[in-house]
Amino acid sequence: MNATPRWLTSEQKAAWDSFIRMHEKLMGRLTRQVRADSHMSAADYIVLAKLTEAGGGRIRFLDLAKLVEWEKSRMSHQVGRMAKRGLVAREECPEDGRGAFIVATPAGYQAIEEAAPVHVEHVRRLFIDALTQEELDTLARISDRVIAHMEKQPD
Repeated sequence: MNATPRWLTSEQKAAWDSFIRMHEKLMGRLTRQVRADSHMSAADYIVLAKLTEAGGGRIRFLDLAKLVEWEKSRMSHQVGRMAKRGLVAREECPEDGRGAFIVATPAGYQAIEEAAPVHVEHVRRLFIDALTQEELDTLARISDRVIAHMEKQPD
């Protein structure tokens, strides 16, 4: 059952290519800035940000992996590296003997509290300041719409 590919129109390809270029440039710059400013990887930053945004600085391991869209093995390796540096700890889940919580340690809180203000300034400088509030509102609506659409699609 070979279906004919639904190729992108030139306008669709231009929009897609532009989006990808912007995303790669922005993520590359922000990743380099986080490392230079805080000596954390982008992965360290996102894990600590998600943990510290959660009530109590703790999230179940599988929920954290789903939240950042990572495979279990990637999350396991990342948490292991961060635990060795004292940024997070793994705690057993009392309700589920097989489950575990990932918890931000005091060192993890300190690291994200020091990195976040500098990071948000780079986000503002590289992204927010380039757009009007109306453009930001439109982008948020578009992003939410694409996310809702993706969640209805098979993985």
